[in-house]
Amino acid sequence: MSIFVDETTTVVVQGLSPTSQGLYHGKRNRDYGTRVVAGTNPGRGGEVIDGIPVFATVAEAVEATGASASFVSVPPAYAAAAILEAAEAGISFIVCITEGIPAHDEARTYNRLVQDHPGTRLLGPNCPGIISPGKCNIGITSGDIALAGGPVGIVSRSGTLTYQALHELSQQGVGQTTCVGIGGDPVPGTNFIDCLAAFQEDPDTLAVMMIGEIGGSEEERAAEFISEHVTKPVVCYVAGVTAPPGRRMGHAGAIISGSQGTAQVKMEALSAAGAVVAQNPTEAGVRMVEIVKELG
Repeated sequence: MSIFVDETTTVVVQGLSPTSQGLYHGKRNRDYGTRVVAGTNPGRGGEVIDGIPVFATVAEAVEATGASASFVSVPPAYAAAAILEAAEAGISFIVCITEGIPAHDEARTYNRLVQDHPGTRLLGPNCPGIISPGKCNIGITSGDIALAGGPVGIVSRSGTLTYQALHELSQQGVGQTTCVGIGGDPVPGTNFIDCLAAFQEDPDTLAVMMIGEIGGSEEERAAEFISEHVTKPVVCYVAGVTAPPGRRMGHAGAIISGSQGTAQVKMEALSAAGAVVAQNPTEAGVRMVEIVKELG
């Protein structure tokens, strides 16, 4: 199985035009096998762009195609409104790759979703997206580095390390059920615990790889959840071991404040929770391969 998306997921790309990133990545997702059924653009409703019918609104796209997921690829100033438009149209899973959305917009949008649209899950913003190998790919992750067949689920705050985790396992012939890039912004729509809980419930996911990074306390909260609720093997890597206090790593959420949010604190918490903690991404892959072999 997979989590959140599969071969039945139908996708509308918000922000579709002949020269947009939405079209570029939407076509790559479609070529992978994802059921991209529509696009939206207020000024291009009624057009067909590279075989994708375009609607003025998400509501129109959902009514015409039954789309269940949305791929938001619009500029930062419009991203919050695009997310809420998708939720109000009945979309149940939203992937937003947009970078640079103001933190207060993220917080307001997240709270609106929780209060008014509890049935809608947001992935991102500022994330690479999600791929269930061989079934569905929404976002910017290359399908070439993923391997279908399980049994490992991957969740990562870092976009680049999402790709490396996929590559490290695929090179060793270890497939993935689903790989989720949650992004590293201060207010993620989906967090480590959400993914760990879903992987725990998925019968085809036998082990989980978790990639964290400095800043915030998401990894510490995940460690507590692992200790109390996860019975499957978890291999972790936390990026930023050598980062000095006050240094940010790529994401607005990845900043160390005093002794809080350091890689060492996170690694200690995860190790105490029973997770296998690697010192670098390659070692994480090696340790996971060893675990998979032991699982048979």
